[in-house]
Order: sequence, then C-alpha cells, then structure tokens
Amino acid sequence: MWLLRTATGLWLLLAAEGVVLRQSQEPKELWGYVQVRNKAHMFWWLYYANNPTKDFTELPLILWLQGGPGASGCGYGNFEEIGPLDKEMKPRNTTWLQAASVLFVDNPVGTGFSYVDDCSLFAKNLTTVVSDMMVFLGEFFTCRTEFQTIPFYIFSESYGGKMAAGIALALHEAVQKGTIKCNFMGTALGDSWISPLDSVLSWGPYLYSTSLLDDNGLAEVTAVAKEIMNAINKNQYVLATELWDKAETVIEENTDNVNFYNIMTKDVPEMKLNEQESLHLRLYQRHVKTMHTDSLNELMNGPIRKKLKIIPDCVKWGGQSRDVFKNMAEDFMKPVIDIVDQLLAANVNVTVYNGQLDLIVDTMGQEAWIRKLKWPNLEQFSKQRWKALYVSPESTETAAFHKAYENFAFFWILKAGHMVPFDQGEMALKMVRMVTQQQH
Repeated sequence: MWLLRTATGLWLLLAAEGVVLRQSQEPKELWGYVQVRNKAHMFWWLYYANNPTKDFTELPLILWLQGGPGASGCGYGNFEEIGPLDKEMKPRNTTWLQAASVLFVDNPVGTGFSYVDDCSLFAKNLTTVVSDMMVFLGEFFTCRTEFQTIPFYIFSESYGGKMAAGIALALHEAVQKGTIKCNFMGTALGDSWISPLDSVLSWGPYLYSTSLLDDNGLAEVTAVAKEIMNAINKNQYVLATELWDKAETVIEENTDNVNFYNIMTKDVPEMKLNEQESLHLRLYQRHVKTMHTDSLNELMNGPIRKKLKIIPDCVKWGGQSRDVFKNMAEDFMKPVIDIVDQLLAANVNVTVYNGQLDLIVDTMGQEAWIRKLKWPNLEQFSKQRWKALYVSPESTETAAFHKAYENFAFFWILKAGHMVPFDQGEMALKMVRMVTQQQH
C-alpha cells in the first residue's frame, strides 16, 4: 500500500495518475508512508521546487538524508536547515526549493514519523538501511513518474553521508539493471561519518591548533584516540563505540564543554551525563537529542502532526529514535571509504563538503580519509588548486573554497559548523546550484 496525502487534503492510493495539485505561491507538497518491510513504515515528505522563473520539471530533485542515526530529515533538515519554512513557520530565504524539488525521508525506520510495529525490525547495519531505502525509492519513482527523467541527487549530513554512500551505490546498480527508473546524477556527502577513525584521530590536533587543548589535554585525547584505533584494527566495533564515548568525555572535560558541532560555541548539557547512565543514552543525548529540541518537538507533534493527518495515534515524532541509534551501535564506527571508491570507479559524481568549525567530523579527518582513496585520479585531484567562492559577485568575503577533478569535488565551507545549511545558508544554496550544474 502506497499511502499519501496532498497539501489540499486529498487522499491518494497507489499511483493515482493525473492528480491535480493546488496551484499557488506556496510550494506544492506531498507526503505519505511506504511499507519497506512487513511492519516497517517509512515516512516521506516531498516539496516541489518553488522558483519564480522555472517549472519544477526544469530543476533537479534532491533526496535529503539526516544523520544520527535517528535524527529526522522531515523535522530537523526541513524546519532547521533547508525546507521552505523555519520552525517559527516563517519563510526561509535560503530554502533549497529555489534550486530543486526536495524529498525528505525519515530513515532508518523508527526515525521521526517513521516507525516499526515490532522492535526486532529496527535496522542494525548499513545493509538493511540501504535495502529499505531501495524499496522506498522503487515505490517513489514508480508512483511519481514525473520525476523519473529529472536529474536526481542525494544530499546528506553526518551519519546521513555514510548512509548516502551505500544508498548511492545500490541505486546506481539498480538504475543500470533497470529495476529503478530514475536519472541518478550523484551524491553529496556533508560533514559525513565516512571514516570514524580518521575523524577521531584528528580531534586532538584540530582542537590543539585552535587553542582549545593544551599539551596535557592533547596527550589525553591522543591516548584515547589510539585506544579506539586499536579496537577498530581488531574489528572490535562495539568496544570502539564505547571508547568513542570516552573520548568525547575527555574532550568535554578538557575544553569546558566545547560544542562538537561548532567549536565557536559552548555546549551546556541539559543534564550532566554520568558514568551510571547507559552508554547509548549518553551518546544519544549528545548526537540525536540535540536535534530534537523542545521547540521542534512541539512543532512536529503539534501543528505539523495535525496538518499531515496520516500519522498513526501510536506514533510520536522521534519516539523511536533512541532505539534507532541503539540498534545501529555496532555499525557506528565502521568506515565506508571503500564504498566511496566504488562510486568513483563507477563514474558516479561524488561531492564532499565540510564546515570549517565542525569538530565531530572535522575537515582534517575528511582530508585524511580522502588521501586513502584508491581512485586512480586522486593524485590529479590533489594537485588542483582550490578556488575561492563568494556568495554573490558583490561580496568580498571568502565564503568557501572549492576543488574538483573529473567526478570528485570538495567544498570547504568557511564559518560553518556541522550543519552547514544552518550556519551558512547562502553558501549552501550556492553549492547546491554548483553541484547540480546550475552555475559555476
């Protein structure tokens, strides 16, 4: 059953060809559920591009994948970063709908308004996350035929980037085989958890170089980073996740609670996490609950729930997200550099973008895993000189640097933390237009 609802309140079942949507200044939108496995339901929310001079058929379609795992694209990505309205329900000047139609999906199942009827059905690894998304995308492109020929890109953030890499490779293969009909053009990995170890090993040097650690603090962070490296080298990924928690605690103690998502701000925990708290609860509160603020929670479970009208009574927005995070714990520290290599080898366009002020996935760590790529053109890419980017021709302030070669590109976004569109909305929108070949 493919259940959806239009912005006009019209119920639709299955493909429902020829439906006329409301014509107005407000962007057209659709939302619904796809059952990706028995008793596993994925929620999606589509906004058609809203450009004053171009029809949506002349602009690309972007799938946005949030991180966590367990953070909601339909909630956080939509209302805090790139959707048409902010969480005060006011128009966003830098919404990506100016440049593309945007498809938000709450994944893995259990995230946001997505849910499972049976606790054994939460995804435990990237393989399940990818297979669920393939079911969803197959249904989506079958039912929304108007998007089959439109250029399609997957943009992501944080853990969403790790998922995006796996999904992009599976989608490329499905398109080649003809099992999914879409015009897949590439993926963009934003502040992405591609190589957890490279991120962790760079935390100490990055904080030291920005005067947030002294010699003693650097020694402490380096020591726990080496413990994590040893665990990963022995394929002890559960232990690596536990040690990752330890590393973050060491950093918080040495930096007076630096914010892992933007080093220029301080993270004051709502409640002091202690050793007695379960590991997963501490990590969840640091990395998922931060994207479920009270104000966003009230918006999603109040006005938005009323607007959508199809959310089951038993489902609360974000109600299963802690279980999503917990079930993915063993997969958490596993790298996917090899998947990026496979994407590049398959001639899929891959873009990496990263915020200058991010700590959790700092740019130094991204540079480190890129150096490990087996891509034959890596040397030529590395030799390229980066170019300064400005948000507009009139601006004199450098907003980013950019480098590209063949099917690989990198954007260094200045004055941005982990959530690039939140911190630097204009530059993020310019980047979208560059990646989707609307401007250079």
